[in-house]
Amino acid sequence: MTRLSKLGSFSLLCIASLTIMVGALVAPGLLSISNALGINEYAVWLVTFPALGAVLFAPIAGKSIDKFGAYRALIVGLILYGALGFAVYWLNGPWFVLSNRILLGGITAVVMASSTVLISQWYTGNERLSMIAKQGMAIELGGVLFLFLGGTLASINWAYPLSLYLVAWLFLLMLLLFVPRKHPSLTVESECDNNQTQQGLSLHQVYLFATMAMVIFFTAIVVLPKSMVQQGYNEAQVGNLLAFISLVAVVAAYFMPKIVKHMSATYLLAVAFVAYALAHVGFANANDMPMLLIGAVFAGIGFGFSIPLLNHMTVEKSAANVRGKNLSYFTMAVFGGQFITSFVEFIPGGTTVSFSAAMLLASIVAVILVAMQFSDNKNFSKSATEKNS
Repeated sequence: MTRLSKLGSFSLLCIASLTIMVGALVAPGLLSISNALGINEYAVWLVTFPALGAVLFAPIAGKSIDKFGAYRALIVGLILYGALGFAVYWLNGPWFVLSNRILLGGITAVVMASSTVLISQWYTGNERLSMIAKQGMAIELGGVLFLFLGGTLASINWAYPLSLYLVAWLFLLMLLLFVPRKHPSLTVESECDNNQTQQGLSLHQVYLFATMAMVIFFTAIVVLPKSMVQQGYNEAQVGNLLAFISLVAVVAAYFMPKIVKHMSATYLLAVAFVAYALAHVGFANANDMPMLLIGAVFAGIGFGFSIPLLNHMTVEKSAANVRGKNLSYFTMAVFGGQFITSFVEFIPGGTTVSFSAAMLLASIVAVILVAMQFSDNKNFSKSATEKNS
């Protein structure tokens, strides 16, 4: 079959970085940007409302992808992503600005789901898993890069970070130049794909665990800045720790396809949630930087082992004609989990209680996953015995 060129693959990975950029871009200069836009009382919503938009518009995005094709949907998505992201410069007041952020989140759902559909059209089996793992790496690297650039530009002028949204138009040009409109015909799925479809978690379970993973992961992202400032760390140190989490996630996502060859996907997800639990134990008891770094390592491992794998499972369990719809629901689950963490700050008892609650939730999910895999193994053994007899 025709293979996608390295430049084509690189283009799709660049587009993936826009997923986390939508909120991360304004985070470093949040106070100055919110003051300039006249929404200083709702500053945090500049970061979280795109996630709400993705949840609200994901079903429409999925139907559009399946109806008009992933390539066309991605072209429109990239055009609107750059336009809406930069257009907030001319808006003022909560109503106009937050409406813009919700719409931008909806467009992000189109971009995320359609780019993953394109990956599924160009790759199969282990190559597809490897590419989706790289997509997860690109998302996290995008967080590191755009957090750095957003902070640097915001220190010069509050409006300068907004210009980075226009990088979507550069990625659009790369898409048109390096990714052919006509993808190879993949009418015959590999034996690995068919087995994957029949075994393991259902799609609804995949969505549920994706939501849980993002709630637990983003609890750390939301609570860490507050807890670290209370301990006397400055904003630069907070930013460096968050960037370190992303870098660990990149490394974990790189090794994930190699590890999943030696254990079931369900067991690997359980390992991911155990890592999340250990991360929050570390954060809850961190009195110095070494303990924070240990927590950061486990948090990165949890993300790298969970989200790319769940994304791949969504692809493998979806027929080609409904893949856009199903990936949009996965997008809804991911951003829904992210948006839920907006309310973590309302949990009574302070940061330690928030970390402890996340640790407890991660532990419960890990136990459930192990029990589910054990049950599957038992049923499989029973079925095999009946066939032999």
